[in-house]
This record gives sequence, C-alpha cells and structure tokens, in this order.
Amino acid sequence: MDSYRLLRPLLFRLPPETSHQFTLRALSLAGRMHPLDQFLADAVRGRLPQHPITVMGIPFPNPVGVAAGLDKHASAVDGLSALGFGFVELGTVTPLAQPGNPRPRLFRLSTINGVINRNGFNSVGLNQFLSNLARSRHTVRLGINIGKNAATPLEHAEHDYLTALRAVYGVADYIAVNISSPNTPGLRDLQSEDALENLLGKLKDEQSRLSDNHGYYTPLAVKISPDIDQIDIDRIAESLARYELDAVIATNTTVSRPGVSAQVPQSIEQGGLSGEPLNEISSRVIARLASTLGGALPIIGVGGIMNATDAWEKFTAGASLIQLYTGLIYRGPRLLGDILADIDQRISNAQAGSLTELLGR
Repeated sequence: MDSYRLLRPLLFRLPPETSHQFTLRALSLAGRMHPLDQFLADAVRGRLPQHPITVMGIPFPNPVGVAAGLDKHASAVDGLSALGFGFVELGTVTPLAQPGNPRPRLFRLSTINGVINRNGFNSVGLNQFLSNLARSRHTVRLGINIGKNAATPLEHAEHDYLTALRAVYGVADYIAVNISSPNTPGLRDLQSEDALENLLGKLKDEQSRLSDNHGYYTPLAVKISPDIDQIDIDRIAESLARYELDAVIATNTTVSRPGVSAQVPQSIEQGGLSGEPLNEISSRVIARLASTLGGALPIIGVGGIMNATDAWEKFTAGASLIQLYTGLIYRGPRLLGDILADIDQRISNAQAGSLTELLGR
C-alpha cells in the first residue's frame, strides 16, 4: 500500500509551508530513532534497485537525488537518507542567517501538479547549518547548495560564495553554486558574461587552494535558470567548460507560466514555478547543454519530474543524475521506487550491463 496517498490529503489541508515543516520534523524524528532509522534504511534499500553510477568522480548508489530546497537547514538528513535516495542536496545555505521573504511565500497549484515559491533563501546561516549537519549520522552522498545573503550587494557576491565554499568544503561530497534563484533580487545577473566569468575564476582558484589544504578534491557544480535563451545557454556552457567546473545543474524554477491558465488558483502569485509545467522547459535546457558541452562536464537534471517517464526524458536529454522535489510533494517517496524500477526494466530490456552503458556515457 502507498501510505503517502493516505497521508497527502491531510498534509494538503495545511498551508504549504506548514505542511513542509511538519514533513521535515517527521523525517528528522524518524532519523533520530536509532536503530529504527537503520532498520528502515536497510529495508528500503533492500527493495529498491540501485544502479550505481559514478559522476564527478563520485560513486553514487543510484542516480536519483533530492533537489535543494527540500531540506534547507540540514535538519532531516538522516530521515531522507533512510528513504533510499542516491544523494541529497541540502540548502540553499547563506553565510548569515536570514528570514527570507515574507509569508505566505509557498503556493500549491494542485490542479496542474505545480508549486510556486518565493522563499528568498530563508536560511539558518552557516553556523547553525553545520551544527545541524554535525548531529546527523547520515550515510547518503551530500551536495550542499550555497548562495549569497540578500543584503550583500551583487558586486560583493563573490565574498558570500567564497565564505560558504570554505565552510562546507570539508563536509560536502559536492558543492552547488546557486546563481539562478528568481527570488533574490539581482541574483540571476550573476549569469551574465562578465559576472559569471569573474565568479567562476574566484571559485575555481579557491577550490584549488582548499583541495591542497584538505588533501582531497570536492567537486563544484553551478545551478542555472530555465529562463535563458539558446545563446545564453551556449555561452554559460562554454564558460563552465573553460573554467573546468565539475557539473551543471539544470534547472532552477521558472518565472514564466508555461501553459498555466490564469484561472488556475494562485497562478498569479509571484515567484518561481516548479513541478509539471517546468518539465518540458527544463528538458530543453538540458538537451541544449548536452549538445553544446559534448560531454565536457556532466549534467544533473531537475525540474518537473513527476513520474518515471519524465525521469527517463531527463536522462535521454543528457542528464547523468536527476533530482526530485515537487514530484515528491505530489507523489511521495514511491516516486523514487517507480523511477528506479523503470530504469531496471529498461536496462534489462536493452540487455545492458548498467545505466552508464545504456546511456552511452
């Protein structure tokens, strides 16, 4: 039985942010109930096909992860780890604590399986984030998504990113640089040519220094917007390849409303749209990146994955890993199992030895 189908109507009676916080608290509590958390983790992993894959030099047990934004404060890492995901991306975390935008700032578009958020990098700050993470016993691969504080002028954004990079370098399997949230004024300007090249240069220099100091290399990925044209996609891809970034995450939420009728309740709310309406846009960006990059760096695909078919579309567009968020709100953890079972069947049908072999990369 899919227990989430029974629970969802109750969660959807709550305001979206209240429901989100309740879910995180439940996951946090489950994760602290040792050895129950380990029993659940072993039971879940035993039922799920795994399909190991190595991306960015990191071996992942499976290619399906949790996108940034679900666990912003590293408060439910153990609970998420027990569900069987191949990796979890935490954050976005900013150097200093900040409240984000005023509430309400999260809206369900249930008739179209969408969500609009204008959270604005609400963050507990690096100190509390790292303290929360230190209390976890997680075994899952971790990405940490970093951003700048709203009060930091754009011309000094590099200071915030470098501060966060230094702070999380030793605890992350990879670090994601968020320059594409639509809910922090001016942030997307960091995707412009001069600003991007300046930031990438500083980040790579600091990554090299940290690698020497720590004695190991932690990969850097950049998360980009879906609201850019093909010329900008090509330009960004070429910059990422030239500066030898380790991956690109495509995409963040969109400020457009593709195929969304004005009659859809709350569709006129400002903020970034995720979920089913984002799927096609995200896949187009991934396909263009894959064409331009030609394998120079891997793509982590995210945006509108609501079922196994959507997930496979991301892989065939060019993604090596995928991430879920809004799909989990509407489908629950079963979505992970459906995707992994579908991959298992496709590998079997093709008589391939692995997902890597099936994808040809």
